[in-house]
Amino acid sequence: MKRLFTSLLITLTSLCMMAQGWPENYSGVMLQGFYWEDNLATTFDLVWIPQSANCGGQSMGYDDLYWFSNYNSSFGTADELKKMISTFKTKGIGTIADIVINHRKNVSNWVDFPKETYKGVTYELKSTDICANDDGGDTKKWATQNGYSLSSNNDTGEDWPGMRDLDHKSTNVQNNVKAYLKMLLEDFGYVGFRYDMVKGYSGAYTKMYNEDAKPQFSVGECWDSSNTIKNWIDATGKTSAAFDFQFKYVVRNATDYQDWRKLAAQNEGNWPLVSSNYNNGSYRQYAVTFVENHDTEVRPDGSSKGPLRKDTLAANAYLLAMPGTPCVFMKHWQAYKQEIANMVAVRKAVGINNMSVPTEVASAKGYYAVQVEGSGSKKLLCVVGTQAGSYTPNNSNWKKVISGYHYTYYVQGIEPANITLPELKEDEKPQDGVYNGVPSFCTIEKGEICAFFEAPVAWGSQIFTWAWMNGGDGKDYVGTTWPGVSATFLGTADNGNKVFKWVSAKTTAPDNIIFSGGGNQTGNLVFTNAGYYTKDGKQDVVTATGVEAIHTTPSYKDNIIYDLQGRRVMEGQMKKGIYIINGKKVIR
Repeated sequence: MKRLFTSLLITLTSLCMMAQGWPENYSGVMLQGFYWEDNLATTFDLVWIPQSANCGGQSMGYDDLYWFSNYNSSFGTADELKKMISTFKTKGIGTIADIVINHRKNVSNWVDFPKETYKGVTYELKSTDICANDDGGDTKKWATQNGYSLSSNNDTGEDWPGMRDLDHKSTNVQNNVKAYLKMLLEDFGYVGFRYDMVKGYSGAYTKMYNEDAKPQFSVGECWDSSNTIKNWIDATGKTSAAFDFQFKYVVRNATDYQDWRKLAAQNEGNWPLVSSNYNNGSYRQYAVTFVENHDTEVRPDGSSKGPLRKDTLAANAYLLAMPGTPCVFMKHWQAYKQEIANMVAVRKAVGINNMSVPTEVASAKGYYAVQVEGSGSKKLLCVVGTQAGSYTPNNSNWKKVISGYHYTYYVQGIEPANITLPELKEDEKPQDGVYNGVPSFCTIEKGEICAFFEAPVAWGSQIFTWAWMNGGDGKDYVGTTWPGVSATFLGTADNGNKVFKWVSAKTTAPDNIIFSGGGNQTGNLVFTNAGYYTKDGKQDVVTATGVEAIHTTPSYKDNIIYDLQGRRVMEGQMKKGIYIINGKKVIR
């Protein structure tokens, strides 16, 4: 399996080079490239990748340790990283670095940091660069007991327990950060920054760092309400955009409740899409919109923060029609490459950018229609919802260009025949016989014996499982009577079917299983742990992480091993859990 830095060397579309902050009238689309083993079409203009320095072990980079001297990380080597960024640049793609400067990991104790030399200058944070009230005062207590001093300044933002919160009032911290950011731009070739956890320190420091480094793009993770996000952008002197969390949650509410009228909340005081507030909608320029990311999705341990559980395609259709700069989640791209590529192609052909004006056209429980102004006289009409197909525009000038499960795009001012939809390469398409798009909410606990069943709508709202052992007495192997154990409803798949999960009450797996509901049942099916089944039997699947279904017979020798977060793992580091080996999920 290729590592991230090697596997993302793909040709993408041209990038408009603009000034720091976020360009006005920007028409590009960004990809959150947090996962691996993927071939990208000519669709994206920016790719945001993880914090890419060494963190002292297997890590996604949010426990940052080295800033200057060690870039051999969980994703690859420093040379591979530079090669990837350089290749992107020659193809017109900009790489966005994840910047973690709210907190920093220590070398050996609570307060020591690495000493690093860059261009003949030695950089090192001291214990006095740690906020006085770090970890609610626990750090100061430890430091005093062990003969260290902290800064006299309290945190300028929210405290975050777990690592040392940096005092951005410190001149030494400022000098370290400024040199670090310039190095990323000048030596590695990044074009911009995604600032992590910006609520942890005053936005005035993001302004300071951006004015010094002058990135072409800057976006902050200000996870909060509309006004808080707006105030943070103002604090940065508008040198940075921000992720539009309210956009994400408005879309999630519409899909969760299957009430598409809820999308109208985007025009009810929610920045940046409202035109009557915030200087007539000028904050659209600073909105990086999204419908899912690595923090909000359902994680392997089952935790989540407002995930998108259904209608992934409709959510992305809405995202890619609206103003702001859309950021597509890698897992969504992996599951629906052709359709998302088509959506982006239509967006760009119509000329929609981050300042485009949306207008509600129709709103009903079963559908929502929004018109978005493009360039010249071109317009896009996006219709999403469970009844999107039943909506017909009143104006005959609208012409359908693409449609899919719960979404339709119409255009005006441009002929659909003049819009070139991308033709994906063969290695970018799902393989024959592969069932694509397993919902991301299908997660597995460590050591769990389970199965997933995608039930046709006609099978009703309760699904039963009957499992048994070969050579047994014909009874369900957990001792129940027909129809067996009731499965748990997880959510709705993008094709409208309901997805259920059965978990064994035993520590041993059955040999066979049957699913039933509403007077219907499958045939006798061979049981595979964590298998994904439909009425037609077990499916060979491409999951939301882009790899095949779980396999229970591990084989480690001479293989490159990854955990579910994409971090390379050595065999000796493997604990009980699920790993990716040769493109397959394996339970240890």
